[in-house]
Amino acid sequence: MAAPASAEAIRDVNTRYHDAAALGYDTKWGVDYGDVGRAQVRGKLGKLLGTPLPTFEHALEIGAGTGYFTLNMLQDGVVGKATATDISPGMLDVVQANAKRLGVAVCTVACDAESLPFADESFDLVLGHAVLHHLPHLDRAFAEFLRVLKPGGHFAFAGEPSRTGDRIAAYPKRAALRSAPLWRRAMRARAAENHGSPDGPCGRPHPAQELDGESLEPFVDVRAFTPEELGAWALDAGFQDVRVRGEELLANWFGWVNRTLEATARPEDVPWLWRQYAFRGYLLLQRADVALLEGRLPAAVFYNLLVTGRKRSA
Repeated sequence: MAAPASAEAIRDVNTRYHDAAALGYDTKWGVDYGDVGRAQVRGKLGKLLGTPLPTFEHALEIGAGTGYFTLNMLQDGVVGKATATDISPGMLDVVQANAKRLGVAVCTVACDAESLPFADESFDLVLGHAVLHHLPHLDRAFAEFLRVLKPGGHFAFAGEPSRTGDRIAAYPKRAALRSAPLWRRAMRARAAENHGSPDGPCGRPHPAQELDGESLEPFVDVRAFTPEELGAWALDAGFQDVRVRGEELLANWFGWVNRTLEATARPEDVPWLWRQYAFRGYLLLQRADVALLEGRLPAAVFYNLLVTGRKRSA
C-alpha cells in the first residue's frame, strides 16, 4: 500500500483532476440549473437551515466546482451576492460561463480552503457541496470558515460521504461491475478502454504511478466521516448549534449501480433512454428517501452527511 499522500500532493491531484474534468463535469454528474436543480438545492438547504429558507446578503462557497449550489441559490434569491472559490481555475472558468448563460453575476476566486484570501467577518453564509472530504487539514479549514463569517453567521455543507454509507455502497458497485459485460451487451455498448470503480473514497496515488487528467478521479478524496467526527471538526473550531444528518440511501445505491455500469462503456454508446431512466429513477428514489427513511434511520447509514452550525453572535 502506498504511503499517505502529503497535503501538497492532495492539493496537486485535486487541482489537476478538477481542471481536466471541468468542461464535462455537469454532463457527467447530471448537474442541472433549471427547476430540477433549483429544487434539489432548496431541499438540501432546507434540511440544513430550515424552511422557509432564510436569505443571506453575501455567501461564500468553498469548492464551488461548476457552480451547482451558488448559481441555483442566486437564481432563487436565497443569496443576494455570492463569491465562489475552488482550488481549480478550470472549474471557476466553467462557473463564469454558466453564470453568463443563466444571467446571474458571481465573483470567483481560485484559492485553498485552508487559507482564504478574505477579510475577517466578510460573509453571512459559508457553504459547500461535496468538498470537505477533499481537504487535507480540516482544522485549518474550519478555523477559516469561522474567521470569515460575521457574528451569528451560518455554515452549511452537504454531500459529504459517510464511512458506513460508503462501505455499504461498495456492494452495489461490485455487483454492477460483475454484471457490466451483460449490461453492455444489452445496451450494444462497446467497453471503455480503461474502466473500474473504486470501492471507497480514500484512495492514494502511489508516487510511482504516472497519472494525469481524469484518470486521477479515484485519488482525489481524503476521507469519509462518521456523523460524530464531522460534527466534532465544527465544534472544535468554535461553532455553536452544530447539527449533522444523513441523506440518500436508496437513491445512492441506485445511482452507484448505474454510474458504475456506465463507466465501463464508451460514453457515446450509452443510450439516451437509459440515461433518462437512470436520472428519473434517481430523483424518484431521492423523494422516497426523504419520505420514508431520512430522520428515521441513523445518519451513519446514509451515503451523504450534511452539517451546519453558526458562529457566536457578537
